[in-house]
Amino acid sequence: MDLKEIKELIALIRKNDLSVFKMEKEGFKITLKKGSDFQPVITTAAVPAAPAVVSIPGSAPAPNGPILREITSPMVGTYYGSASPDAAPYVSVGQEVTEDTVVCIIEAMKVMNEIKAETRGVIAEIAAENGKPVQYGQALFKLK
Repeated sequence: MDLKEIKELIALIRKNDLSVFKMEKEGFKITLKKGSDFQPVITTAAVPAAPAVVSIPGSAPAPNGPILREITSPMVGTYYGSASPDAAPYVSVGQEVTEDTVVCIIEAMKVMNEIKAETRGVIAEIAAENGKPVQYGQALFKLK
């Protein structure tokens, strides 16, 4: 099951107002639960007309302007910033990304899922640590 199929499942949950969805097929198992704070959004919307600064407690503001968007994890898994340990990272701070830019890989259940930016912007911060677990909705990158 790839990221596109997972997104389709999330859309079905919202459309049919389901609270729990479970599926198992060929050694793959997924459980999706809808809570009061369920927000199946991979990235935030485009920059609003009057940009608001995202305030992150305990952090300093970005050196080159406010952070306007985040690219968040669409699943629970392990974050990898490059295709292999000796490969160059997919993206780096200061790099411009588009909707189709692959920004990282998240390994979930031995499946490597390429994560695309799905928005335009410039990488202001890489918020995830290579080889470390990430949670659904956790900020992976901060864009300006």
